Amino acid sequence: MANVVVLGGHGKVALLLAPLLVARGDGVTAVVRNPDHESDVAATGARPVVADIEELDVDGLADLIRGHDAVVWSAGAGGGSPTRTFAVDRDAAVRSIDAAVSAGVQRYVMVSYLGARADHVVPADDPFHAYAEAKAAADEHLRGSSLAFTVLGPGRLTLDEPTGRIDVVTSRDAGDNHVTRADVAAVVAAALVEEATVGRTIGFRNGETPIAEAIRA
Repeated sequence: MANVVVLGGHGKVALLLAPLLVARGDGVTAVVRNPDHESDVAATGARPVVADIEELDVDGLADLIRGHDAVVWSAGAGGGSPTRTFAVDRDAAVRSIDAAVSAGVQRYVMVSYLGARADHVVPADDPFHAYAEAKAAADEHLRGSSLAFTVLGPGRLTLDEPTGRIDVVTSRDAGDNHVTRADVAAVVAAALVEEATVGRTIGFRNGETPIAEAIRA
């Protein structure tokens, strides 16, 4: 049993992740910005905490994280202005990593995306550019930290039913790189307890291999 804090607790993946963790006996704290979302989070079995991670400094985030065994970053600005994308997907994520270090919480799982890297080649005039830049910077900051990290890079997200099976891939691999959000949640849950994922960046899509086996390889 572990105590896990999920940043971005009302996101589609987070709402699917929480019941998986609760079902196996983990304690889950789900951080949400909007108090109207507390009931949705509570329905998953998680404990909702209202806080604006975009506004909190490192010390404030450390107070949220302290006392947990692991951090899951599943937050995001959800598109919109580049300014807010950088504020959440890069700056708040970086502060949360520093906060985990400060709070002494070693395990950190980052939900990123398939192909997030400094040489992402997304053109500057592409609406996706800010997100690509922000995620690359946050992922790299995590890799350079002292934390026991895992960066997860799911492909194109769908709302299909879970399959329980994925293939570990890179963005350069041929094929349709879609993956269900439910399977992303299952990958996060599995990664939290699989030591073989520590220190790794794992890109994946729906495929043929059971999740636990795929991420262990």
